[in-house]
Amino acid sequence: MAKEQLSPALSERMEREKKTHSYTDFSFHDEAAIRRYATGKPDTVWRPAFAKDIDKILYSPYYNRYTDKTQVFALTKNDDITRRGLHVQLVSRIARTIGRALNLNLDLIEAIALGHDIGHTPFAHCGEVYLNELYNKHTGRYFTHNIHSARVLTEIFPMNLTLQTLSGIAGHNGEIELSEYRPVPMDTFEAFAAELEKCYTIPGYSNKIQPSTLEGNVVRISDIIAYLGKDRQDAARMQMIEDEHFTADGIGTINSEIVNNLVVNIIENSYGKPYIKLDEEHFAAVQNYKRENYSMIYANEPGRVILDRVVKYMMEELYEKLLDDLENDRRDSPIFLHHIDYVNATHYHRDTPYEQSEPNQIVVDYIASMTDDYLIDLYHYLFPDSKYYVEYTGYFNDIHEKRTRLQGQIGMED
Repeated sequence: MAKEQLSPALSERMEREKKTHSYTDFSFHDEAAIRRYATGKPDTVWRPAFAKDIDKILYSPYYNRYTDKTQVFALTKNDDITRRGLHVQLVSRIARTIGRALNLNLDLIEAIALGHDIGHTPFAHCGEVYLNELYNKHTGRYFTHNIHSARVLTEIFPMNLTLQTLSGIAGHNGEIELSEYRPVPMDTFEAFAAELEKCYTIPGYSNKIQPSTLEGNVVRISDIIAYLGKDRQDAARMQMIEDEHFTADGIGTINSEIVNNLVVNIIENSYGKPYIKLDEEHFAAVQNYKRENYSMIYANEPGRVILDRVVKYMMEELYEKLLDDLENDRRDSPIFLHHIDYVNATHYHRDTPYEQSEPNQIVVDYIASMTDDYLIDLYHYLFPDSKYYVEYTGYFNDIHEKRTRLQGQIGMED
């Protein structure tokens, strides 16, 4: 399928307005950034407010952990399959392309994109579902990765990020597609905290909150664009399904076509406007592609049966064990040595000590911070005689043969 291009009329208008600086400016300016605490260090022309946010996120203690967290395909050794660390870079790249065309603040876009999944659990959305079930069972509260990303950057590691960056991170949820995205004003940290609290207490509320800037909305739709075709590409590399089994539906079959055509359509329908928009045809295609991805990829992902029948119960046992260790003050437990002590060793200013947080919240913080490999290793460290175990599909294993063997092993254990 041919890649779409901007209309000549819009291309000419964009070039003319950029040269003359006559475009309508809907960007969020650095000088309007809101931080909770004054830093005493003024922003500079070479390091403005949102550039500082980028640096804070990049050098944050949990940024490295993106590398070993599943994006979609778990329990697989394959350097060609997307991990969460690559995903956030792709979101950032796509969002900055759109943001540059729309004359938005690229530093704010990058900060939101790089931080948006920093609170994600190991084992992707399956891990998120398991952890939410455990947290809700113990406390009646809800866990969602987008809200936890904001918690990581405000409560676990109080970095004093701007309200605009945090609003974009909390409101990024790429599972919910819209044909039109408009900022929802957010002017105080008190109002932001109230919105976050609703996400913990009202089921589904985390899907409803919106970023407060156009930049945040660009990241939100770029999150969808980044995974829509890339997950199909990865599924083909995993020998799950071939590209031709997906419908083209007007926006392409391969990842580069899908990304290009959606980006072009957004620019065409959003330039010079106070919102981000897809036309009806492209929005319908996005909805259809997502449905296909769920039915053809996510529901049949090769590691899913092992996650649901093994990893889920590993996480449950870990949760109960770590909570018991915390409540009984077992200082030699990993929840103290690997988590609380690690968090306390950082230099961020705190109003109250981290260990005074509610115990279940500390356990959730710890589990959500884990990489896939760390969770498996910690489980076997704490439960060396457990019947539960997993094997990764290696580089030299036929994936279908390996999956069949693993399923058989699980069946025998049951």
